[in-house]
Amino acid sequence: MVGHGDEPRGGKGEGQGRSRAEGAVPERMAPERIAKLLARAGVASRRAAERLISEGRVAVNGRVLATPAVTIGPGDVVTLDGAPVAAAEPSRLFLYHKPPGLLTTHADPKGRPTVFDALPAGLPRLISVGRLDLSSEGLLLLTNDGELARRLELPATGLVRRYRARALGRIDQQRLDRLRQGSVVAGVRYGPITASLEPRGRNPEAANQWIALELAEGKNREVRRVLEALGLRVNRLIRTGYGPFALGDLPRGEVRELGARRWRAALAPVLRGSGSGPAEPPPSAPRAPMRSASLPKSSRARRRGPPRGGGPGRRG
Repeated sequence: MVGHGDEPRGGKGEGQGRSRAEGAVPERMAPERIAKLLARAGVASRRAAERLISEGRVAVNGRVLATPAVTIGPGDVVTLDGAPVAAAEPSRLFLYHKPPGLLTTHADPKGRPTVFDALPAGLPRLISVGRLDLSSEGLLLLTNDGELARRLELPATGLVRRYRARALGRIDQQRLDRLRQGSVVAGVRYGPITASLEPRGRNPEAANQWIALELAEGKNREVRRVLEALGLRVNRLIRTGYGPFALGDLPRGEVRELGARRWRAALAPVLRGSGSGPAEPPPSAPRAPMRSASLPKSSRARRRGPPRGGGPGRRG
């Protein structure tokens, strides 16, 4: 998971009552581990929250924590770097059409552009569900709920990732079918992949072939490495779907928020019993796509409004 925003956020969340202390866990919430609470509040992924704790930056009721093995209950006051941590807001889920040339990270030492630099103003702090590498494009899920992102990434959930790959070289369907048994490349074991030549990929005169792939694991650069092991060189890779969500006609560089009822229903088998996210918010009207900062300067100035403040974020 990769976070979107500035330093992990504290402060008072929307709708947080004045009758209780800032940063206090709401009375209605069941006890939970501190790292999970920080993830659901959008501070960081659970793994990154554990790092914050080990660095001595998180305190409960004024006591700095030395371990994430702490359960937080109603009324406890949680702070990060001395600032109260806002209560978790309703979970939100966004579809983003990532263009090639953007890193799915915040702090790039080489100063290359990132997904989170390109997002439009006015969004909450977001975390990516998995990632797409620099030259890959297509569907990237974004959420303000670190625990939800973690759950959607786990191979155990069985969410299928769908891709289209354009590859230089020749291959037949019989060889692609062997990927259904899993494979080992450079000592790394990859799970089963369903791959099929698209009709236009069967042209014997063409230098490139288009291949549709489905997999449920999503290891780093998995599609590229598995196809390279078959003698193909991937020169374009598009993620077209993730679980029940499809890229569809979402224009490149734009973001679309899904209504809570829609995505919760689509993910019901995954979310059942997970406790991810606070109570479901009331239904809202469908939201139009928001264009990212990957537009020409003239369009960007019209659409983005005031610049968003902040420094580098952190990877989850």
